[in-house]
Amino acid sequence: MQTTLRGVGVSHGVAIGEVRHMGTAVLEPPAKQIPPEEADREQGRARQAVEAVAADLIARGNLAGGEAQHVLEAQAMIAQDPELMVDADRRIAVGSTAERAVYDAFSHYRELLAGAGEYMAGRVADLDDVRNRIVARLLGVPMPGVPDSDEPYVLIARDLAPADTALLDPTLVLGFVTEEGGPTSHSAILARALGVPAIVALPGAGELAEGTLIAVDGSTGELFVEPSAEKRAEMEASAAARKAALAGSSGPGATSDGHKVPLLANVGGPGDVPAAVEAGAEGVGLFRTEFLFLDDSAKAPSEEKQIASYRAVLEAFPEGRVVVRVLDAGADKPLDFLTPADEPNPALGVRGLRSLLEHPDVLRTQLTALAKAAEGLPVHLEVMAPMVADRIDAKAFADACREAGLQAKFGAMVEIPSAALRARSILQEVEFLSLGTNDLAQYAFAADRQVGAVSRLQDPWQPALLDLIAMSAEAASAEGKSCGVCGEAASDPLLACVLTGLGITSLSMGAASIPYVRATLAKYTLAQCERAAVAARAADTAEEARVAAQAVLSGE
Repeated sequence: MQTTLRGVGVSHGVAIGEVRHMGTAVLEPPAKQIPPEEADREQGRARQAVEAVAADLIARGNLAGGEAQHVLEAQAMIAQDPELMVDADRRIAVGSTAERAVYDAFSHYRELLAGAGEYMAGRVADLDDVRNRIVARLLGVPMPGVPDSDEPYVLIARDLAPADTALLDPTLVLGFVTEEGGPTSHSAILARALGVPAIVALPGAGELAEGTLIAVDGSTGELFVEPSAEKRAEMEASAAARKAALAGSSGPGATSDGHKVPLLANVGGPGDVPAAVEAGAEGVGLFRTEFLFLDDSAKAPSEEKQIASYRAVLEAFPEGRVVVRVLDAGADKPLDFLTPADEPNPALGVRGLRSLLEHPDVLRTQLTALAKAAEGLPVHLEVMAPMVADRIDAKAFADACREAGLQAKFGAMVEIPSAALRARSILQEVEFLSLGTNDLAQYAFAADRQVGAVSRLQDPWQPALLDLIAMSAEAASAEGKSCGVCGEAASDPLLACVLTGLGITSLSMGAASIPYVRATLAKYTLAQCERAAVAARAADTAEEARVAAQAVLSGE
């Protein structure tokens, strides 16, 4: 008998197949003592396992490329954290086996992260995955991970580590469903990059029996258990129609009556450019430069290395628009040379522009590198600062850009509610706004973007978030300036129409989402989008807002 479960749809498409569960996590190793003369050998085993796991993560990243490569390289850095290795060595010296010492060292670090505020607690899943891989290697047992199967299936997991998500084979893994995670978690972002239908934050998914036939709708977040033949046919027909619409969609983003809405790509470096170009991106709306800095958390990359990376992206979009976000360090992206190690709540501390203003040499070098990278290129370069709170922040950033001789537009990201509330004031200092809806929702609702238990508050359809977006767009319009969205909200085709109706002037997203958004926008007039936006803001819940907007656009 068909039953329906609902989670949060995070990656478009339909998947119909049998359930396969993720491999179980490594069991806790026994706490047995070793004689002192074996300590050196055990310490050597621990180091070899750590290096092997780090090398494997880097190799997986190289194979996957793009966004996944950056995430996996960050995980490799976790594995090689010298403090963790020192802790493991100490435990071995007093009698622990290598596997027990690694397990306990990671457990201690896990407790520190879990107690450091919800933002850092969101990294616990990544830490657990690294620990499990090292311990599995030391125990000589299979790695936890994606199951072996000769037949295509739908993967079910408590959560998916980046190392698993990055190398999913779309010919075998038709889609995936997780009990935890949120719409902006690593697994959600990577699912969109892969083009695999996915649902997160679906309680009880792990209780589905192995081999059960399910149908997953990654757009609506619905999961149908033992779907009827009629339901399967309906979903397959809908997916086919959507694919046909995508195939017929090309060119710049625009509504059906010709209102232009440039569709841009979010990239982390040169490796993400080919997918963006293939998807027809009209430029880059968010170049996340922090991934270049994460290669070595002990020091900033040289000016020469930065110039090469920036120029590779700028050259890919001649005459196009490339919006570069300066280094956004802190919170879940700590850098040893830049961010404080002892903040009680890093998400509310010295991160983003605040870090850069405390280290003006790092900001100056990055801005100088951007200026040199753009020399002689016909690209429209724009540079923006993350975590701008007020006009003082905006002025400090604009002054730094001018002092570096940067020939570009200067902008501010709206990620803090105060920036939305005082957007017109901020626009006295900068030339454009870009809304980071992931962080804006996080701070507006006090809801960590990595915690599945509060995922309903991370839903970009929340009317309060739409109000903050509207305030920013209205301020920009009053000042004759632009206001784009570069958060994950832009990747939802229906919400893209609402954002357009709110006055947003450009949309930036993962490359895989661009065709979906382009095709959907082309179906409606600007007036329809505006009416849908009014209806969504009049609702009281995210679900009511979504339904209200859909009703307007479908003419119901």
